[in-house]
Amino acid sequence: MPATHMRLAIALAILAAPAWAEPPTLALPVDCDLGQTCFVQQLVDRDPGPDARDFTCGPQSYDGHRGTDIRVTDMADLDQGWTVVAAAPGIVRGTRNTVLDGGTAAMPDGQDCGNGVVIDHGDGWETQYCHLAKGSISVSTGDTVTTGTPLGLMGFSGRTEFPHLHLSLRQNGNVVDPFDPSDTATCGAAARALWEIPLSAGDVMSVGFAEGVPEFDAVKAGTAGATTLAADAPALVLWGFFHSGRAGDVVDLVITGPDGSEVHRQSVTLERTQAQAFRASGRRTPDGGWPAGTYTGSVSLIRDGAVLSTRTTALRIT
Repeated sequence: MPATHMRLAIALAILAAPAWAEPPTLALPVDCDLGQTCFVQQLVDRDPGPDARDFTCGPQSYDGHRGTDIRVTDMADLDQGWTVVAAAPGIVRGTRNTVLDGGTAAMPDGQDCGNGVVIDHGDGWETQYCHLAKGSISVSTGDTVTTGTPLGLMGFSGRTEFPHLHLSLRQNGNVVDPFDPSDTATCGAAARALWEIPLSAGDVMSVGFAEGVPEFDAVKAGTAGATTLAADAPALVLWGFFHSGRAGDVVDLVITGPDGSEVHRQSVTLERTQAQAFRASGRRTPDGGWPAGTYTGSVSLIRDGAVLSTRTTALRIT
């Protein structure tokens, strides 16, 4: 072939070659108020070995975690119904809708995702939505969806210990971290994230009063908080439930009385990193009981001297 013909053939081949497949831009896949009614708790594990690290090189993940977890506070909140939506346009590639909502204890073998949906976004890109409620999935294989199309409800199916949506993003079967799609974590903000959603390194998700230190199961169920107490209750205790606490973090618990004076304060330093935990502090009831009125409680999660999150509550003593 003459040189001029060869150059023309190469030029035409370059023009005809497909462009590099752009990743989808992702929207928040749950209809909730991030940081208020829902929270990003765990991220993709970027450590290739037995340890775990998120894209900032922090501990907000666990070994082998292949997606992003967006949770609601507790089981009582889950009962309100939270719609899971498509994060990007595409075609539904598959669904499962029959797994019981019992968490890990009720999970059939090999169905870690529980009830879920897989959406094909083209060019090898797909998203998978896990732990949806049994019977709630409203799309079928072959359906075309747009960003925000309802898929079902957040549930408690598959391998899970808390109520959340697990979202996985993959290209040609390989997991991609939407917060940092580069091959290796950069230990900080990525040059180009695939979604622009606020990410907190820890949140106080709920706070409450009780007449004693509650059981953790009651806190996780959403049944530990009281709105009223008798003046002669055994004690006045404030508790706070938070995610992504790290060793060295400080949990500050403050109770203020009806007259605005400080009734109790305690700062607790966390000894270990935990995905979710609670702390409680309070005082025994004084002789003669607590003065009637409205008491307020404030719980803050503090890291390196900076307040990450604060949440407050109120209690009526009669």
